[in-house]
Amino acid sequence: MVTAKSDNLSASLEDYLEAILNLASKSNFAHSKDIAKLLGVSMSSVTGASRVLKKKGLANYKPYNCVTLTESGRAAAAEIARKHNILKSFFVNVLGIETDIAQQTACKAEHTLGPEIIERLLCFIEFVTQSSKNGCDWADEFQKFCNKKNQNV
Repeated sequence: MVTAKSDNLSASLEDYLEAILNLASKSNFAHSKDIAKLLGVSMSSVTGASRVLKKKGLANYKPYNCVTLTESGRAAAAEIARKHNILKSFFVNVLGIETDIAQQTACKAEHTLGPEIIERLLCFIEFVTQSSKNGCDWADEFQKFCNKKNQNV
């Protein structure tokens, strides 16, 4: 079993892994120009990051060629994407944050929150979802509370 080892990666390198994973979801590879466009960085930044990811055993990279993830790289990227999705779900479905803002915030928060907090957020999302199925919509009640509070300001 391959474990995700993104603990020693910078937030920037985690973003590259996640971008490659997302771009490679259909074809199993990512073009450097697509990575650059997705992340809003230069081609030389993609080259530098790809070299570092290759050195760490997380990506396969040759100049002027596509980038692919190694098995370890896929595992690390999947874990980063998992954290991102949990955070985005919490922000949108529990806190009622607009999707675009939730997306941007999840991108920032995924790099700093530890596994204990992510797992607790996931449990809370599951609790709120289950409570909703049982007739008590905590997320909806929270939204009403926030709206009422904002009207009083």
